[in-house]
Amino acid sequence: MGSPEASTPFARAIEEVRAATFREDFVVREIPSPAGLAPHSLALAGDVRPEEHSTDSPFGTGRFILLHDPDEPDAWGGPWRVVCFAQAPLEPEIGIDPLLAHVAWSWLIDALDSRGAERHSESGTATKTLSTGFGALASQGEGSQIELRASWSPRGPIRPHLDAWAELVCMLAGLPPGSEGVAVFGARRPTRG
Repeated sequence: MGSPEASTPFARAIEEVRAATFREDFVVREIPSPAGLAPHSLALAGDVRPEEHSTDSPFGTGRFILLHDPDEPDAWGGPWRVVCFAQAPLEPEIGIDPLLAHVAWSWLIDALDSRGAERHSESGTATKTLSTGFGALASQGEGSQIELRASWSPRGPIRPHLDAWAELVCMLAGLPPGSEGVAVFGARRPTRG
């Protein structure tokens, strides 16, 4: 990550992001930023109710990366870009729903809109996977997962974008807004490899 002192707007954005608080069942930590995406970046990982001593949650996980390039890349249409990732395991019968990918994308847009997160140049993919374990993995049975990767160019304060991402990860994990403290039942533990 580039030095925040090199970019006063970026230093203010980092301060805004680091001051954010989240619901108790969503744990966020700063992680190393991917190299080469922008002169300045900040990356966060978020997990829904992570198990003790584990970095990924069996319920839902996500990444939020804030990029800043004062040279304003043409594809961004400005100096800022948010890149996010969210995934959660699902029951197989939900994973086969033909509208699942559209619903996941609409949840992101709704979360951004409800927070007043001004933006442009949105893009992304929603991927649903179905899996069946065989051989030594047969005990895992059948499973499904939804994964959303998205990016957009934010305008104005960064905090609403961060809050929308956190809401999205929690919604994919089965925790709608306002459900703080509600138990999550039946979440499938995905294989990570």
